[in-house]
Amino acid sequence: MKNEVDQRLVLDAYEKIHEHGKAEQGKHTLEGITAYTDHDGYTVFLEGHNVQMRLEFHNKYHFDYNNERDFDMFMRKLEQISRDYHKPGREDPEETHR
Repeated sequence: MKNEVDQRLVLDAYEKIHEHGKAEQGKHTLEGITAYTDHDGYTVFLEGHNVQMRLEFHNKYHFDYNNERDFDMFMRKLEQISRDYHKPGREDPEETHR
C-alpha cells in the first residue's frame, strides 16, 4: 500500500511528542503515539494505533500496518497532536489576535 504523507506534519508531530510527551528509555510518548530516532538521528520512528512508521533521510518513508482503519486513526492522531500542541517559544497566532 502506498500512502502520500505530508512529511512536515510528521516531523512537526514528532517534535511536539518529543517536547510534550513522557520520556522513557530514549522514547517519548504522547496520546498513544511513541516517537524516537535511531542513534544518529537521521531516521524518525513513530508508533501507535497498530501502525509503525519510519521516516528516513531524504524523506523516504515506510509504514507497517494491517488495515486502513488503523492507518487512518494513526494519521488523525498525528494531525491532532500537530494542531493542539505548541512549540515552546512560539506564540499561537490565534492567541495573539484575541
